[in-house]
Amino acid sequence: MPKMKTHSGAAKRFSKTGTGKIKRGQTKKRHILTSKSTKVKRKLTRQAYVSDGDHAKVSRMIPYA
Repeated sequence: MPKMKTHSGAAKRFSKTGTGKIKRGQTKKRHILTSKSTKVKRKLTRQAYVSDGDHAKVSRMIPYA
């Protein structure tokens, strides 16, 4: 059986925590920032977790993380 390959795009975007959750970055922080409030932009810098519905799909893409 061949080794599984890590999805290189997913490896750059996701990382696993010690408890097995998958961390991800927030969206909507790249451009058109003048229309967003300072509070919203500050909250978007925090890390979030992948939802339960997407957890299996993402964990298949990063099997060795």
